[in-house]
Amino acid sequence: MNKPSTARRILTTDLPVLLIVIFAMAPFAWMVLTSLTPTAALNATGVSVSPAGWSLDNYVRLLQQTSFLGNMMDSLIIAGGTVILGLAVAVTAAYAFSRFRFAGRKLLMLQFLLINMFPVVLLILPLFVLMKNVGILDTHFGLILANATVAIPFAVWMLTSYVGAIPKSLDEAAMIDGCSRLTALRRVVLPLTMPGIISTGIYIFITAWNEYLYALTLGGRNVRPVTVAIQTLIGEYQIEWGLLAAGAVVGAMPATILFLLVQRRLIGGLTQGAVKG
Repeated sequence: MNKPSTARRILTTDLPVLLIVIFAMAPFAWMVLTSLTPTAALNATGVSVSPAGWSLDNYVRLLQQTSFLGNMMDSLIIAGGTVILGLAVAVTAAYAFSRFRFAGRKLLMLQFLLINMFPVVLLILPLFVLMKNVGILDTHFGLILANATVAIPFAVWMLTSYVGAIPKSLDEAAMIDGCSRLTALRRVVLPLTMPGIISTGIYIFITAWNEYLYALTLGGRNVRPVTVAIQTLIGEYQIEWGLLAAGAVVGAMPATILFLLVQRRLIGGLTQGAVKG
């Protein structure tokens, strides 16, 4: 086969990909530049593109004059708790759906899929009444449960395909050697499904970290996640764009750092799973 010329490759592949990347990254770059521009310069001349006009004044004010660090801790507790609860339920449920055949199995799997089709706003009122009666409204535990209602159905559906791809003969061989069902799950199935567990955990964490509607209605006073805290930076008569952009940059850092840390392990787990028997 004839290789395409360099000019044709640039016009048909490299240039379109570059334009797509620029289009996707431009809002984030503009947000970072806005956060680095002092308020006085931002109101006078707009966003400063030159490094000579950059300053960390917005970040200093964000950390010293607001409770943003405490809000980030609230979001970290909620997102981390949702990951733990979601994976604990999803892994065991996915193992049961992939290894056992019981009445109503397909109906339950279909219900997990249908739950994701309903708007989240439909669940707010019943969750609000339930949590108020139980006494967990505006608490970390209440928001963890609320986020889990959205995360668990998708996580179960996603992990069932991962566990189903592992041969049942591996479980049976482990149980013949003396392992119980739970021990076979822990020693055989979990290591092989680790790439799927990591990717599902990342999805749950990012979903819980960016969640706004539950955080606003089921929390907001004693527990105020980052998404609600950023909204409070918008004043009644003016908007501190530099402070708002700094809050958005700091709020996006944990999810970005988490993905960068687990990216290599995720890819490595996928390649290891391809060669292990």
